[in-house]
Parts: sequence; structure tokens; C-alpha cells
Amino acid sequence: MQEGIRLATFSNAPRVLELTHQAYAFIRELGLNFPAASADLKMVENNIINSHCYVMLSNGVIISTVSVAQPDSVRKVIDYPFDYPFIWWFATDPTYGGQGIGGRLLDGVEAIVREEWQVPSVTLSTSTRHPWLVDMYKRRGYEVVLELGEHGDSVILEKKL
Repeated sequence: MQEGIRLATFSNAPRVLELTHQAYAFIRELGLNFPAASADLKMVENNIINSHCYVMLSNGVIISTVSVAQPDSVRKVIDYPFDYPFIWWFATDPTYGGQGIGGRLLDGVEAIVREEWQVPSVTLSTSTRHPWLVDMYKRRGYEVVLELGEHGDSVILEKKL
């Protein structure tokens, strides 16, 4: 299996939308309000234009995606007190589950951000109501730095690069 990471192009939007809907099925079942879980084609196209939307390909097929936004873009959506890039819209095609695809994509994108953006950290947000996401990110070296919402329903995690 030949893998590669690159920025998504506008023409990749339909495939990115398809795999995002597949990957976020469980999120929708949990009733969590992740923007990517209910994305439409226009939202994906805007994400590709306004963020750094990376895709991982296997033998020429997009199998995973993650986006990185600049702090000012994030502040338009949430109360974001950090000056670090923000990782979001992370999804891997479920048919490739359990193969470490998403981890390899995150490793690659974290390296790109560290080397090209010259920043000390990245952040991301997730729901504390999800049964395993917070723990998964902690195992990857992320630490909770801020609780959001009235009941701490979501958190921002930071990883030093």
C-alpha cells in the first residue's frame, strides 16, 4: 500500500465529504454537535479554501483527512484564547479502521505544522461525552488545557510539538 499526504484540492471535496460522513456516523449517533458530522459539500469546499485541509491517499484513493486552521479563523467559531494552529475535521474511512491510518496522518500533519509553520504547539477540541476521543488524544501527547461549555461538555487539548 503506497501512502502519501498532501493538501486537498477543490476537486477532492466530494470524496472528503463522503469519507467524513462515513467516519462521523458514530458521532451523529451520540448526538454530538461536531460541524463535520453534518457537513455538506459547500462546508467542505469552504474548509478546503479557508483551512489547510490535508488528505492521506492510499494507492491514489483518499482514505483520511484532517484540517488545520489559523487561530483567527477559529476565533470566528469558538472563544479561542490560543495563538496556535487548531486541528479539526479529522476523519478516516471506516473501512481502513484499526490500521493506524489516522495516527500516521496526524503524525505527518503535526510534523508539517512544526516544520513549516514554526509553532511550538497545536490544539484541537473534542467532546468529553465521546467515550474514547479524549483518551485517544491524551495517548498521542495532547493535554487538556481548557474546558468549554456550561458543563465541560468539550475540551481544548494542546500538544507541544
